[in-house]
Amino acid sequence: MINKKKHILFICSWYPSRVLPNNGDFIMRHAEAVARYNRVSILHIITDNLSEKKIEINYQNINNVNTYIAYVKRIKNLIFKGVLFLKAFRTILKQIGDFDIVHVNRIYPLGIFAVYLKTVKKKPYIISEHWTGYHTPLNSKIGFGEYLISKLIVQKSSYVCPVSNNLRDAMISFGLFGNYKPIPNVVDCEVFKPHKQKNEIFTIIHVSNMKDTQKNISGILNAVKEFSLVTDNFKLLLIGEGSEKYKKKVNQLKIHNKVQFFEHISHKDVASKMSKAHVFLLFSNYENLPCVILESFSCGTPVISTNVGGIPEYFPKNFGFLIDKNNKLALKNALIEIYKTSFINTNEMHNYALKHFGKKNIAFKFQSLYEKLINE
Repeated sequence: MINKKKHILFICSWYPSRVLPNNGDFIMRHAEAVARYNRVSILHIITDNLSEKKIEINYQNINNVNTYIAYVKRIKNLIFKGVLFLKAFRTILKQIGDFDIVHVNRIYPLGIFAVYLKTVKKKPYIISEHWTGYHTPLNSKIGFGEYLISKLIVQKSSYVCPVSNNLRDAMISFGLFGNYKPIPNVVDCEVFKPHKQKNEIFTIIHVSNMKDTQKNISGILNAVKEFSLVTDNFKLLLIGEGSEKYKKKVNQLKIHNKVQFFEHISHKDVASKMSKAHVFLLFSNYENLPCVILESFSCGTPVISTNVGGIPEYFPKNFGFLIDKNNKLALKNALIEIYKTSFINTNEMHNYALKHFGKKNIAFKFQSLYEKLINE
């Protein structure tokens, strides 16, 4: 049962903006899910190298979410930068007005504002966390100051909602102790849905930020080269900003006529290409719970992924293959298996995504936490 609508203030260290259009788009989908039953306001502050003003506030209502983004002029002095961020925060807060609950997305650095709001205005807050940086050995790069601030933010929160149990365990091992309630990412199952017919040519698709250290694009290309010795009837779609930097390697491997690059396409275009593909491929060295895998399930497209992070928590055995990271032979063999097999569980995959990651389901999970906070 949904009680009276609440005003939820999302304080976001990551969020799509004119500076980084795709940064934190998964947070945006969480906000849109919550907005089904509540009034939602986004507060995001980001440095803009091209901005001539010290602070520029931009407001838009996007998919029923009141979105306030402050663009701050780049300043090298960290103290002056902090002052500008604080001024931007106060300006947006004044425009937003009163609210009931704070929902922090990405603990550091803007989560410190939630601590302030809880201390001064007695507003409770919860945290959603998506960052892979808390995993070992990545967490060795976190400075002591950031660690102490993050620890304080987590301790003062009412609930911490990492996107997977695996991330929860990593955060606790790192010393971030709190009241954990994992809630996964959101999929727009009305956009990501099965297509009646797959492409005539066997189509492999990969969508990511194209960072080789994490996504292992080089490993994908090496495995696809081996796969090309088995069959010539395929194509690989690389979708994401920076995909074209791999053209040189593709040419060296002599698979240039099999690989297509897409730097910037819309969410709907990604869904269209994903639903028509025969397999989605993720060969990452580390992950939490990537939206792209869940979106592929929603499209009825089987997945080959490395068995890392929180991925195996939501990966039914008949939806594809989980393989060891850096195992090029296993990747090639999984591609061959899917190439030779006709997957017929399209609707089952979509219904699974709808049940576990659909907006309605995720909205209810957050709503139950909001209700507890209001009734405490």
